[in-house]
Amino acid sequence: MKKARILAYMSISLALCIILSYVEYLLPPIYAAVPGIKLGLANIVVMFLLYKCGPWQAFVVSMLRVALSSLLFGSPLTLAYSLSGAILSFIVMILLKKTSAFTTCGVSAAAGVSHNVGQILMAIFILGTKEIAYYLIPLTVSGIIAGVAVGIVSAILIKKIDVKKY
Repeated sequence: MKKARILAYMSISLALCIILSYVEYLLPPIYAAVPGIKLGLANIVVMFLLYKCGPWQAFVVSMLRVALSSLLFGSPLTLAYSLSGAILSFIVMILLKKTSAFTTCGVSAAAGVSHNVGQILMAIFILGTKEIAYYLIPLTVSGIIAGVAVGIVSAILIKKIDVKKY
C-alpha cells in the first residue's frame, strides 16, 4: 500500500508540475531584456516532495517534469538548458537540506541561482562563448527573488499539508 501511495503522490505531483509549467509558459515575460527569467512555479512541488517524501521522489518528478515540459512547450534546446539547470539545482537542494543550516527559503534561493548557473554553463558549452556568462548578474538576482518566493510558498505547504494523513 505504501508504494502505491507514493506512486500516486508522484503522479499527482507530476501533473501539478506540468500545469504550473504551462501557467508559467502562458505568462508574459517578466523582464524582456534578459531572456530566460522565470518564476519556477513547478519547483514549489519539487521542494514539497523533497521535504515530505524524499529526494528520490522529488528527483524523479523533477526530471520527468523537465522532459515533459520541454516536449510540450519547448524544444530540444529547451530540454538541454532545463535539464542542466534542474540537475545542478537539485544537487544544491540535496546538499543544503542535509546540512540543516538553511531554511526552506534559503535552499530554494540557492536552487534558483544554481539552476541559472547550470543553464549558463550549458549555453557556454552549446554556443562556444564565455561572454554569455554576463547574463549571470541579472539571472542571479532573479534566481534569488524567485527562489525566496518559491521557498515561502513551499514552506507554507510543507507545514500545512500532512502527507501521512492521506
